[in-house]
Amino acid sequence: MKMFNRAGIWLIILFTGSFTGVHAQERYQQVVFDSVDVQTYTYATKEGKNLDMDIYTPFPDVEEQRPLVLYVHGGGFSSGARNSEQVSNFCKNLARYGYVCVSVSYRLTRKDKPTGFACDCPANDKLNTFQSAVEDVQDATFFLIQQRESLGIDPTRIILAGSSAGAETVLNTAYQPPMCYGLDSGPVSYAGVIGMAGAIPDTTKLFSESAVPSLLFHGTCDNLVPYATASHRHCREGEPGYLVIHGSGTIAKKLEQLHVPYWLHTTCGGGHELASKPMTAYFDVITRFCYEYILRKEGKSRHTVIPGNQNACAYEKFNYCNP
Repeated sequence: MKMFNRAGIWLIILFTGSFTGVHAQERYQQVVFDSVDVQTYTYATKEGKNLDMDIYTPFPDVEEQRPLVLYVHGGGFSSGARNSEQVSNFCKNLARYGYVCVSVSYRLTRKDKPTGFACDCPANDKLNTFQSAVEDVQDATFFLIQQRESLGIDPTRIILAGSSAGAETVLNTAYQPPMCYGLDSGPVSYAGVIGMAGAIPDTTKLFSESAVPSLLFHGTCDNLVPYATASHRHCREGEPGYLVIHGSGTIAKKLEQLHVPYWLHTTCGGGHELASKPMTAYFDVITRFCYEYILRKEGKSRHTVIPGNQNACAYEKFNYCNP
């Protein structure tokens, strides 16, 4: 009887330890929660308008130091919504994996502007538009970090993600030197960034202290945001909106030089649909990046190429897909 009790205790301990290990391994790699709680907060008021965020959290959950994905929607800085069906589904799916996902509103500074955000929009106005959105995301980040205990998030594991204009915003935000958000531990950087058809206007801002692990989705025939280095919206020299920017292909090359891990995901012949397609078609790539590159810090630079026809490109072709 005495030996049986010892064996019984040993078996219980073995089972409990195994169960905990499996749960820890599955979280962030597959769906582990059925329910998601959604709450809306105002993180700032600017120009007389509230800027809100929707926070999606797995429920019920006892974790207190959860990684967070902060998503910024697209829409040419003139439209789009943080709570569209596609965005909501994306955040709910991430929350079911165990992440906290936040979708933010930001100032749509090109809304109702007669020059829009294309070749009639002066280049300086484009740069100011980028900067306004960056400031809003930084303010949203500060709000989240101030509320980190009540939200149960880890301020050192905040991953930015964005589509199109949102991708331009998060890439410009992520590639900033570490910032102080009132933490006793000092300045922190974003843990990583996911850009879906995004670009930056200045690669010199990418250096060892500002670069972070990056997942970059882009199509080689994107007619709005160039895949590599070209003018924004493919405006011609002499037009007010002529502004050279650097897309995913160029960013990946710079990260390679800096020895910062990246995952470049190229769709040959793909257009601007790569601003939203990854949220569903390549959701597994997104979760794998977050887990391997951010949580485990084991990601290695790689380039995934989706075959396609580049002959349909209306603008300059980038030969990343040729043998």
